[in-house]
Amino acid sequence: MNFGLSFKPPAGESSSMDNLEKQLICPICLEMFTKPVVILPCQHNLCRKCASDVFQASNPLWQSRSSTAISTGGRFRCPSCRHEVVLDRHGVYGLQRNLLVENIIDIYKQESSRPLHAQAEQQQQQLMCEEHGEERINIYCLSCETPTCSMCKVFGAHKDCEVAPLQNVYKRQKTELSDGIAILVADNDRMQAIMSQMEDICRTIEENGCRQKQALCDKFDTLYGILEERKKELVESVSREQDRKLRHVRGLIRRHGDHLEGAVKLVETAIQSMEEPQMAIFLQSAKDVFKKISDTAKASYLERAEPGYESMAQFVIDTDDVADVLRGIDFQTGPQTEDDDDLEDDGEDLFAADGDPVRH
Repeated sequence: MNFGLSFKPPAGESSSMDNLEKQLICPICLEMFTKPVVILPCQHNLCRKCASDVFQASNPLWQSRSSTAISTGGRFRCPSCRHEVVLDRHGVYGLQRNLLVENIIDIYKQESSRPLHAQAEQQQQQLMCEEHGEERINIYCLSCETPTCSMCKVFGAHKDCEVAPLQNVYKRQKTELSDGIAILVADNDRMQAIMSQMEDICRTIEENGCRQKQALCDKFDTLYGILEERKKELVESVSREQDRKLRHVRGLIRRHGDHLEGAVKLVETAIQSMEEPQMAIFLQSAKDVFKKISDTAKASYLERAEPGYESMAQFVIDTDDVADVLRGIDFQTGPQTEDDDDLEDDGEDLFAADGDPVRH
């Protein structure tokens, strides 16, 4: 089906009026704002009905205003900037009306030579069928899903098709599109909430990881401290035994030195006695020398360090078992901690068994 558009805008229409007209279009229904116009906290505007549709799509369980039960507030996101709008118990009716925009719309409709709805009607009236030049497009072929004219239905290609008035199909599809936009906005809000919740989980994971790493480092620092303290005690034990043995051996060295010094002097005395020419004098002095030599020989068997006395083998320790224990340090496999339980609960809230996000 071919059809043409014969409508042309007036030559005197200014671009400023077009720009103003664009500013007065609702982002939900894509038509000029209808009273009352509500202003959101982000300063964007919506028709009250469109705001109510978006709110109901985002909060399907919220009770209507006419309900006698006490209703609670809800929230939805602005379709223009995604700013979150939090409502009180009055819902959309608690939003403030934008009287300035309403007055601008009234002035625009009064000043405009052709209001927006009149232009749309004229465009539809001026939309002519190319096959039947004098016939305007006024019906919609449901079978072929295309606009057409009455002559095409009676004599043309659409005579066996199911048709409906163009205006009815237009209004129905505009309503369906508006509802679809509201559903998309609500779904975007739900997806944004899921992403925000998962971002919170990421932050919690980072915080828990840092806390566990710090606790792990503290545990190992404690072990390092115990090892250093025990090493100091054992080194002191070895040092004490080393000093004791050194004092004992050095005392024996001094005693043997004193005995050697006396023996050397006795040898000198004996040599001097050997040089005595007088026999009587020699025999008299030799008696004392023999006695000293006998006493010195008896005292020569002094205490000495036994073989192996220098050994410190008793201080050897076996750290193999302890090393195996240290290498086997690992995380406990017992019940989960409270943080792990919280993370698991969050994950169950976000995702179903098949991995798809859970719809709340």
